[in-house]
Amino acid sequence: MLVKGFSIGYRTLKTAIGAAVSIGLAQFFGLEFFTSAGILTILCIQTTKKKSMNAVYTRALASIVGMIMAFFFFEGVAYHPLVLGCMILLFLPILVMLKVTPGFVSSVVIILHIFHNADFTADLLVNELLLMLIGFGTGLAVNMYMPDIQHRLNKYRIRIEELYSVIFVEIVKYLRDGDTSWDGKELVEANEVINRGKSLAYQDVENHLSRREDLYYMYFDVREQQLEIIERVLPKITNLPVIVEQAELVADFMEDLSQNVHSGNTASKYREKLDAVKVDFAKLSLPSTHENFLAMASLYQFIEEMDHYLAIKQTFKGLNPSHKRFTKNEKR
Repeated sequence: MLVKGFSIGYRTLKTAIGAAVSIGLAQFFGLEFFTSAGILTILCIQTTKKKSMNAVYTRALASIVGMIMAFFFFEGVAYHPLVLGCMILLFLPILVMLKVTPGFVSSVVIILHIFHNADFTADLLVNELLLMLIGFGTGLAVNMYMPDIQHRLNKYRIRIEELYSVIFVEIVKYLRDGDTSWDGKELVEANEVINRGKSLAYQDVENHLSRREDLYYMYFDVREQQLEIIERVLPKITNLPVIVEQAELVADFMEDLSQNVHSGNTASKYREKLDAVKVDFAKLSLPSTHENFLAMASLYQFIEEMDHYLAIKQTFKGLNPSHKRFTKNEKR
């Protein structure tokens, strides 16, 4: 959302709405320190649903532990700043032990309410519990809405396939014409797009409470493994001492592959084509010079690496392009 040149994200919008709602509810029910409900809500607004649920858990548990300790320290010793300081010194290690340290700030809010009142009564206890219920509950409820990111994931997928296609075309140019003008910028961009795609796909997993894996994440992981192969085999092609006749066979295969880097492509089909290239490769004349031998050896290594490239892809179940979603019934 854009307002007068400023960008307002969903999280910012949810934080503003959540804080207003929680404060309004706390005020409506006549709770003391009602503005603190807004603070508790803000602390629970996270980037994903799972993180938000974990935030509520850590903050609620830390706040309950804080109230118990406040009762014993303040009522048992005194409502004094030194007692408060000593309590916090002991309180933090306990939160670390319980693995709920993110709840420190919210729990201190509750503790300071008790310290300010200087009287731990049943009414105050109920007041703080209701503040927690409204604050944490509102934060969790607001954060249950997450914007759809499927179109962004699909955009990254399409861009990756475009980049791979360009890379393969550049390989074809070199094998046929010895063209070395390519600067390799697509390799850098592909790495960046894969990283952004994996990060976004992981966020998608975190926003689905019952889902432990995401096929988009698996897709970008496969593409990352393939990119490592591409980067590894490029020197075998670009450093050929001479262009031998076998290079045309590899060029034809790579040209075909470059035109079919999309969701309808099946790796098994191209592995069969690559096997045919290996057969034709073996039928051509043997190297007559040492340079020819080195060139043929590099090309054959390139073929083997591309077979590995396709094998990785074959292990992944593909994308249903009509729904822009990966399904487990189709191979990429």
